[in-house]
Order: sequence, then C-alpha cells, then structure tokens
Amino acid sequence: MHNLHKYDEIKEHFTDWMNDQDHEWLRNNKDEWHHECFNTDYYIIGTYKAEQWMGSKAFDIIRTVKEYEEDNFGEVTTDLSDPEKVVNMYAYIVGEQVVSEYQ
Repeated sequence: MHNLHKYDEIKEHFTDWMNDQDHEWLRNNKDEWHHECFNTDYYIIGTYKAEQWMGSKAFDIIRTVKEYEEDNFGEVTTDLSDPEKVVNMYAYIVGEQVVSEYQ
C-alpha cells in the first residue's frame, strides 16, 4: 500500500495507457514509457478539476513537487500557484515510481 495521494489512480492511468499502446512499440521503447505517458499530455486539465483532485492534500502535493524539483533540478520550476501545473507535475513524479515498479 502506497501512502502517496491517489497512487492507485495514477497507476490505473498508466495501465490504461499501456493497454492503448502497440505491443511491439512497448517492447522496444521501455525507456520512453514514463515520458510518453506522463510528459506528453496533461493528466488533469483545468484549475477547478485540479483543485478538486488535490482536495485536502494540496499542501502535501505542493511539498512533494517542491522537494522533487529541488532535489533533481536544484530549483523549483513548476508554478506552485497553478493547481493544474502542480497536479500534472505530481502525476509525473508518482508516475516515475509506477513505471519503475511495473518494469
């Protein structure tokens, strides 16, 4: 059981994405799965929808994004005042773990 907010939902998103891909492409492009699934399209579209998705976990999600970016990029590049950008970056972060566990 993961304690990351909506981990199972993000994992289901990845599973659905995998099911929609060409099997040959998947076999030959494992290194591209995360990028293609979580970085070429939005996970959540719209400020209201993003706010609702985060719910009471908004500050935990913002903290996760902030720490991830500081650790990996040396600075925060996501606009933390934009719920849509925060949610999509969070899905990208959790998506790394989902893909890693899948592989």
